[in-house]
Amino acid sequence: MVNSNEQLLSILGSLEQCEVRLRACRSDDTAHLVSVAILELRMRINGISDAELKALCDEMLPESDPAAERAQDTKSSASPRRRPLLRLVK
Repeated sequence: MVNSNEQLLSILGSLEQCEVRLRACRSDDTAHLVSVAILELRMRINGISDAELKALCDEMLPESDPAAERAQDTKSSASPRRRPLLRLVK
């Protein structure tokens, strides 16, 4: 298992370098895909499940407030929506 983790850490380092180079080349979409792979490897190395990540993301979302949602709806019609930074796909 230790050897496997060492291999994963080595791959992680390589992917992080690739991400930096891709961003320098302005290949942002590809760099984003590599960053998702980096996240998945970090989760595997640290023993974090998809359910735990989803629970963390849910906790980080603001409390649902009907007045705030209406205000957000008004704002979103005036400005374009941002792409989600992280989407969990199973």
